[in-house]
Amino acid sequence: MDSAQAPPPLAADSLSEDLFRRARGGDGGALDQLFARYLPRLRRWAHGRVPLWARNSVDTGDLVQETVLKAYANLPNFEPQHKGALFGYLRRALINRIHDQFRHASRHVAPQELDEDSPDPTASPLQSAIDEEDQRRYNAALQKLRPSDRAAVVGRVEMGYSYEQLALVLKKPTPEAARLAVRRALLRLKEEVDAG
Repeated sequence: MDSAQAPPPLAADSLSEDLFRRARGGDGGALDQLFARYLPRLRRWAHGRVPLWARNSVDTGDLVQETVLKAYANLPNFEPQHKGALFGYLRRALINRIHDQFRHASRHVAPQELDEDSPDPTASPLQSAIDEEDQRRYNAALQKLRPSDRAAVVGRVEMGYSYEQLALVLKKPTPEAARLAVRRALLRLKEEVDAG
């Protein structure tokens, strides 16, 4: 267990609880102290959890700070149920913010320069007819797959998600697990296409 996940010692918990009560009561100084207390731990915890492709112009430190500011705005609605609950609450908020950043990055791909020497990407009429038939067979086979296999195929083939992204979408523990799920789903898809 890394130090960012371990609950703080009891004395630190008591101080955090006191600061939390005072911050909830409107004490700006206590809020600043809570902020200073949790921000470095959250930065350490988040370090390396947002890959470069998902950062765009936002770095991990910015995500942490933005998350903490939004979470602290919701302090009046937060009721800690146990020691270390505030850190857990902030960490969950940060995980949600990281997932939001993944989704945002996957929808907003960086533009690429056009090459004037590039060939026309449109297909010929013959190729269009062949592609339409292949598309019909693909769609029919795709509909016969289980929902999890369908999500794996669509995410990888149609959406172009990386295995890191697919691990989040498919709720797999690692990108390698997502890669294996996609491989199995593609094999099932091939069997369905061949059978159709």
